Amino acid sequence: MAFPNDEGVSTSFTHLRDGYGVSYEYDVFLSYRGEDTRYNFTAHLYEALRNKALNTFLDGDDLARGEEISAQMVKGCKSSHTLVILLSENYARSTWCLEELVMILEQREKNG
Repeated sequence: MAFPNDEGVSTSFTHLRDGYGVSYEYDVFLSYRGEDTRYNFTAHLYEALRNKALNTFLDGDDLARGEEISAQMVKGCKSSHTLVILLSENYARSTWCLEELVMILEQREKNG
């Protein structure tokens, strides 16, 4: 399901099944192109989710010193109940965003 907004960002929600009592570290994982939306739409969405008591992964959150962001993002994606993809004008121009999208689709396929 996608929801476009005035900034040209389309939000897609992919819900992962809990299965048999599987717990997740995060309620929501946000995938977005930082240059496009980090300080406007994404920041507002992140705050709104946090205000609703949803533990939301946003790159840079809870990074341990010395860890690579990419490794932490993989962990965040795999340990999140809901994966939200914020498609923006330049999302597909980022190799990392496309790799992250593939990872999200693989998680969706794995979790049914």
